[in-house]
Amino acid sequence: MPDIKQAVIFAGGLGERLKPFTETNPKPMYRFNDRPFLEYLILQIREWNIKDIVILLGYLPEKVTEYFGDGSKWDVNITYAITPVEYDTQFRLKSAEKYLNDDFLMMYCDNLCPVNIERLKSDYEKNNALIQVTAYANEDLYTKDNMVIGPDGRVELYDKTRKAENLKGVDIGYALVSKKVLGLMSEENENFEAVVYPKLVESGKLYATVTKHRYYSIGSFERIDLTKEYLSGKKYIFLDRDGVTNKRPPKADYVKRPEEFIWIDGAKEAIKRLNDAGYFIIMISNQAGIARGVMSEEDFEDVQKKMTDDLKEIGAHIDAVYHCPHGWDSDCECRKPKPGMLYQAQKDFSINLPECVMVGDDERDIMTANNADMKGILITDDYPLSDAVDDILNENFKFFEVKQ
Repeated sequence: MPDIKQAVIFAGGLGERLKPFTETNPKPMYRFNDRPFLEYLILQIREWNIKDIVILLGYLPEKVTEYFGDGSKWDVNITYAITPVEYDTQFRLKSAEKYLNDDFLMMYCDNLCPVNIERLKSDYEKNNALIQVTAYANEDLYTKDNMVIGPDGRVELYDKTRKAENLKGVDIGYALVSKKVLGLMSEENENFEAVVYPKLVESGKLYATVTKHRYYSIGSFERIDLTKEYLSGKKYIFLDRDGVTNKRPPKADYVKRPEEFIWIDGAKEAIKRLNDAGYFIIMISNQAGIARGVMSEEDFEDVQKKMTDDLKEIGAHIDAVYHCPHGWDSDCECRKPKPGMLYQAQKDFSINLPECVMVGDDERDIMTANNADMKGILITDDYPLSDAVDDILNENFKFFEVKQ
């Protein structure tokens, strides 16, 4: 596994789409919770035990340098490479060449994503890549695609203009880069990716690690509200249903009618304690009985209404419910242990999934969590939801992982 000790952040552009804010401030200094967006990136980098940060500046550099200084306040070391405003990313990177490690993490100052850095490093090493980018899968058409990625992760086409046909996936930064690629740059004031990435595609040395975690941006005001919600600090928790809140039906059977929904002792009260502690509670449940024809969507809703009404009696509630109605052998993305329901909730509520916990009574629930880079807590007869919630609120819980 490569030992990445340095991050390089492009932060020199004019930020035209954020005017009027950027008439007097550089884009990465846009604030959330009285904290510049760039600070969130630095905190993320520090969490990955990367302490050496090079920030490539151009527009109003003093606004960044005066705020962050040498980085010691954040337990990192920051070096600045300041170039003229009109420089594109290729010249900015070239200006910092003397500071660069042989391998480094390259980031954009306007994107934040809960990247799995260990997976990125593993892919970089496995592929012997010169650049291993992080690509958002973009299945929700959140933005315009700019690449074609082969089944082995090799990038087969990179199109900075985003006009080619059959593009699928978009580069969001968080790229592991070999310093060797600087030799592929031109002598012109051009965009680094537009010049270097097509050359790496041709040589088979550009790879992508695809993530389904949505990225959050300050690239335009259209994205600001989503980013604000993502950085709100709201607490989320995910619960399985059968076997966690209510008694699990016999194997191959389902909770088909309201009277079959029988609460596990203490479960309602546990949900109320989570409500009182400010948690947003999301339930995700496989309901293959719908596909098998032994129950209908209406039956499922009737059971959910019973659960909701029971919770109302004690002033408790579940905030959102997702269910998979497909069969055991379905190739859908929502049936656990696939994490499709988690990713849908992430998009609906702008959730930082890796900071969340999934509580379930089956190893598949834990696998679902792990597949979305989340932690899982396993419920058993001897460790019911009421005990798990006690431990969650006391920050004394143990995570459970499943090797796949």
